Amino acid sequence: MKFKRIFGLVMDSVGTGAAPDSVKYGDDGADTIGHVGKFYEGKLALPNLAKIGISNLRDTPIEGVPAATDPHAYYGKMQEISAGKDSMDGHWEMMSLPVKKALSTFPNGFPQDIIDKLEAFSGRKVIGNRPESGTKIIAELGEQQMKTGDLIVYTSGDSVIQIAAHEDVIPLDELYKICEYARSLVNGPEYLVGRIIARPYVGPDGQHFTRTANRRDFTLEPTAETDLNRLQDAGVHVVGVGKINDIFSGHGIDEGYHNESNMDGMDHVDHVMTEDFTGFCFINLVDFDAMYGHRRNPEGFGQALMDFDKRLGTVMANMHDDDLLMITADHGNDPTYTGSDHTREFVPLVVYSPSFKQGGSLGIRSPFSDFGATVLDNFGVAGNSVGHSFLADLK
Repeated sequence: MKFKRIFGLVMDSVGTGAAPDSVKYGDDGADTIGHVGKFYEGKLALPNLAKIGISNLRDTPIEGVPAATDPHAYYGKMQEISAGKDSMDGHWEMMSLPVKKALSTFPNGFPQDIIDKLEAFSGRKVIGNRPESGTKIIAELGEQQMKTGDLIVYTSGDSVIQIAAHEDVIPLDELYKICEYARSLVNGPEYLVGRIIARPYVGPDGQHFTRTANRRDFTLEPTAETDLNRLQDAGVHVVGVGKINDIFSGHGIDEGYHNESNMDGMDHVDHVMTEDFTGFCFINLVDFDAMYGHRRNPEGFGQALMDFDKRLGTVMANMHDDDLLMITADHGNDPTYTGSDHTREFVPLVVYSPSFKQGGSLGIRSPFSDFGATVLDNFGVAGNSVGHSFLADLK
């Protein structure tokens, strides 16, 4: 064992340039963090990420974020092989379970049989039923939902069914039960959907509705063992922060924390860092994606990156010599791009420990499973040979 604790931190949606197969997904030219840097015209301040190589891994540095001359960290990019570009695909692939068959998507809305079953189970009418931005459809239909008790059902370019309701009209427990039922309808073979997302909101009217932190994801059960299971079975302690527990349906996780926001998530990271354990802490920070990427808000996205960077400085200062930090993303979500969906991009890979005597390039890693294979290798746990460890390169 080289490191006692490994912290794997996923900056949800922070892609770093169009992947080679981006044209297939309609995402040619996407570059989430690069375009955010351009939007800020050189004023994007990410000193801690810069110090550990966030611009070194790119062909062109992020505007305002210089490449480090002597980064005592390792950096590279990861390229996805899964058939989709959703959070589930990216996280599962990191844990050595690539999604090889494309999941069901609904560009024309959901089939009537699904809608009929949802209405019969819930006793409520479904409205919406189309691909749409969540904030837009809630602003449009939220007042009607409050008056009638209907369910706002919508999707995106990803394999998701999203169900929105005002918290004062449909209690959270009821909304979650409806989502659990929806989950049971799309586990195959006819429809295979990655996530059912409960989207509660509050507010008095369409001008003031806001989605709350009581979102909950009901994810497809992992179709095989993941590296989280392998670690847990080997007696390695596994901690999940943020939507990690939802993405893996609780499998392979010993200790879990729900995030209210990115900063709440970083509070959880700070707490876990005070614990004396041997194991892996897997973290997802979703605000980049949910609050700014899908809403095509580059200003908010950049501010969230700068806020995260400040907290990253605290994490780095509190790390022990036998700690390892691996920062990456699960996909892109370019806030300057067309539409409102994820973008098929490379994701950054930045790896740091206070014990490093040097740094260097890890190149392009594919699949994402190299991430999980490295964690397994560190703890002496056998994998499934999907990924390839880069542990030996860390010096």
